[in-house]
Amino acid sequence: MSTQTIKSNFLFGLHLLSVIATWVIPFLITWKIAVAVYAVVMIQFAIWGKCLMNEHHGLDESNGRIFYTELLEKMGFNPEPQLVKTIVRQWLYPILAVVAIVWQVLLGNEPWLF
Repeated sequence: MSTQTIKSNFLFGLHLLSVIATWVIPFLITWKIAVAVYAVVMIQFAIWGKCLMNEHHGLDESNGRIFYTELLEKMGFNPEPQLVKTIVRQWLYPILAVVAIVWQVLLGNEPWLF
């Protein structure tokens, strides 16, 4: 296996871990930090128009394909790439920010870590 392939696979794994973290952050850390993290991700999309991690593991975002599209296809789904991109880039992070606020502020649950 070439060094480039190892690096690409490592970065893919790192990206996968960040996606998993995205979904559990509302429960792990204080909502104030969670909202800031989600805002930074949205700002990344607004400024660069892409996820900066994608290019480091060889994911071409042409035709609306993003990391979530790749994951869903690996799980056997055949999603419409532009729909997935729209949901993830415009709706997912604001919804997760609201989940963090509702879970912690409105429902009174403490974050599991800090």
